This record gives sequence, structure tokens and C-alpha cells, in this order.
Amino acid sequence: MSSILITGASRGVGRATAVELAKRGHRVVATARDPRTLDGLDVDQRLRLDVIDQASVDAAVEEAGEIDTLISNAGVIFAAAVEASPTAEIERLYSQNTVGAIRVTQALLPQMRQRQKGRLLFVSSVAGRTVLPGNAAYAATKWALEGFAETLAVEVAGFGIDVSLAEPGPVSSGALDNMLTYSLPDDPYAALFAGGGIPAEMMISPEQVAATLADLVERPTVPLRVPVGPVAEHVIAARDTAPYDQPFLPA
Repeated sequence: MSSILITGASRGVGRATAVELAKRGHRVVATARDPRTLDGLDVDQRLRLDVIDQASVDAAVEEAGEIDTLISNAGVIFAAAVEASPTAEIERLYSQNTVGAIRVTQALLPQMRQRQKGRLLFVSSVAGRTVLPGNAAYAATKWALEGFAETLAVEVAGFGIDVSLAEPGPVSSGALDNMLTYSLPDDPYAALFAGGGIPAEMMISPEQVAATLADLVERPTVPLRVPVGPVAEHVIAARDTAPYDQPFLPA
């Protein structure tokens, strides 16, 4: 049995992962900005943790006690062409999706180093390896997270700590429904987004991602990157074989 702290456990992938790991008999510490959103989760602890608030992170980590595995899942998204993306909103995404993940990691690393054991699982995205029009800010935060995580994997390997990036394709978690969007007046980029949303048949469920994350918790060792779902597997394989000197758009 492992002790696992999950950020962003109020809904979607985070909540499904808390349920799956508790079902498998692990000690789960579920966290969210508003702990009331964790009501109904049958886990060991339900704590307030806001990844952009250092005091909140420190308090949650202290209350959680010994943690074997971090599942860094908290994140936000919006859609807009680069020209239409408010810089304050770009900063907000970096603050939560990238810096927030590193903030929680920094808070947990000292105890893991002391024990010479630990696992850091980051919920990245297929968008951390590819891009789509209108998705630049979110993709950039995940590309940055992947850079941090890969460097971290090298830095902490000598302390018995391993790192893995789960890269799901589109997930039917609700995050893509009624997404916050920005556009310019008489939007010159409208044609790029005329195709509509992501078809339901291309999405995977939060429970599918949760099962992969739970398997990663339980594996003796983990790979650095794990595509999650057929769309992610296909797109990332295509990206890896595409020419390096030109933009790549998933087919």
C-alpha cells in the first residue's frame, strides 16, 4: 500500500484517480482548492490545497504526512488564437499548470530525498507534445511542464525518486465543455476553429486515465513518458516521425 497525494481531485481525472486508488487499497490524500468539493470521496484525507498558494501547499503537505507518490493533476485551460490570448490569462495558466505543479513537487521532495524513495507522476497531455490552433497557451504550459519533469528525472534519480509524465488524449471530463474562449472583433482566425469540438468517439473517460495512473503508482519502475489512449498514442507516434524543421498538426 502506498500513500498518494493527488492535486485537483475535485472532479474529472483527479477524482476518478482518487476513487480508483482507494479501491485498490492505497492511502489516498485527495486535495482541492475547496475541500467541500471532495465530499463523498472515500479516502484517507481530504485537504485544501491551492497549487498557486505556497502557504496552502505547505500546510497540506505537513498535514498529509509521509507521501510515497505525488499525482500532480490540477490544471486549467482556455481556447484562443495567440493574438487574442490575454497575457494575464496566459500567466494564470502557467501559474497553475506549470509553476503550481513544481511548487507541490518542491514541497514533497525533501521527505522523499530523506527516505531515498518516491515517485512523481505529472498529468501532462498530448498537447505537451503537439499543438493545435487555439490551444497555444495550454500547450505551452504542458510543454514547459515536460521540460521541468524531464530535467527533474535526471536530478532526482540518484535519490531513489522516479518521474513519469502521463500524456492523455482528449478526456470526457467536462473540462472541454463550455470552455473559456477569447477572440478578436471580426475574428480573422474564425476559419481555423470552424470544425467544431472534439468528436465524442475520440475521447477517453476519466476512469481510463485513472486506471493508467493507478497502474503507474503500482509499477516497480516507470517510463518517463506514457501516452494514454489511442488518440495520444497515434498523434505522438506521428509527431515523433514528422520533420523537425516545420510545424506539425495532427491529422
